[in-house]
Amino acid sequence: MQKHFWQTVGLGTLAGFRSMTAPMLLADNLTKFHPQGLAKSPLRWLQKPWVATGLKFMTAGEMVGDKLPDGPDRTAPPVLAGRLLSGALVGATLYKLNHDSVVKGALLGGAMAVAATYGSLYLRKKSAQESGLPIALVGGFEDALVLGAGLALSKGTALGSPAGRAL
Repeated sequence: MQKHFWQTVGLGTLAGFRSMTAPMLLADNLTKFHPQGLAKSPLRWLQKPWVATGLKFMTAGEMVGDKLPDGPDRTAPPVLAGRLLSGALVGATLYKLNHDSVVKGALLGGAMAVAATYGSLYLRKKSAQESGLPIALVGGFEDALVLGAGLALSKGTALGSPAGRAL
């Protein structure tokens, strides 16, 4: 399998847990490595430093908002659509960078985000039920898992850079 396939699977999954984390990690890496594969693409805005900074604030806001008792359910149609679009954006970008089908990347990233949304909801509820911990605290552990996995996924790699091609 190609590197961008696995990056899309990983980041699409993270988008299902936290919708802003995956695009934030990708945008942050794109500002560092600035591959030319997006030069004439509508996706090139992900390489802008102000976009990466904005996504960091949105990620922090999402993590705080997730703990509020009156927050919407992650499987509510508008919230689920946001996670699907986040995964699709990441997948489309990674596939575009690697001169592959943007549609395939968007479908893979979106599908992973939707699957992970339902999986993460089940895990969160089951973890809170089994441990007796408040669901907000379990959500904090979920944040740590998502950030740790995301950083591990992108650490030491040019996440988003084309495999086997010049930047």
